[in-house]
Amino acid sequence: MWNEQIIMMLLEGIKDTLYMTLTSTLIGYVIGLPMGIFLTVTDKDGIHPNTAVYKVLDVIANLIRSVPFLILLIVLIPFTRFLIGRSYGPTATIVPLVIAAAPYIARMVESSLKEVDAGVIEAARSMGASNFTIVTKVMLVEARTSLIVGATISLGTILGYSAMAGTVGGGGLGDIAIRYGYTRWQTDIMIVTVILLVILFQIFQTIGMKLASNLDRRK
Repeated sequence: MWNEQIIMMLLEGIKDTLYMTLTSTLIGYVIGLPMGIFLTVTDKDGIHPNTAVYKVLDVIANLIRSVPFLILLIVLIPFTRFLIGRSYGPTATIVPLVIAAAPYIARMVESSLKEVDAGVIEAARSMGASNFTIVTKVMLVEARTSLIVGATISLGTILGYSAMAGTVGGGGLGDIAIRYGYTRWQTDIMIVTVILLVILFQIFQTIGMKLASNLDRRK
């Protein structure tokens, strides 16, 4: 039998899930966007090749991305506790979410920037544009549609990661699904949390794809 307490719990779960997902994505881009740019610029075919820098960033990105998020979440518990003061709850979950998201975002950014037509970059260079100008005024602008699509995909992925964090008390809808739907065998709550996660995912996807479509200069 559903009551006001359960409804309030689900609303709190939605709020915590949005808090974790959006905050982690924002901080993830603060780290991942520059990392992706450096991966693109320092690649052997980039505008400023630097094998040493590229190799270091490449190894970091591959190393973190190769670890399943649930394992990464557990491994980072001592670090999260040191940084936040506790290893459970929405705020604590943001730490492993950011660490998992940043290299993923970096790869998405790198992929988007590498789609930019080399001829456009060469034209900018022939007009005397600096590397900084080429990156900020040419590459990022030309790749904006792909970057937004990548951000939409990243947001959906991080939403899924936030749900996984529920297995260790991470808060949000994932935590509710584990504590009530799985542990207490309350199937109705499990189904509702899954539906809510799907709805949130679809909202993110719809907004992101609509924004990307509006900014697509090819139309």
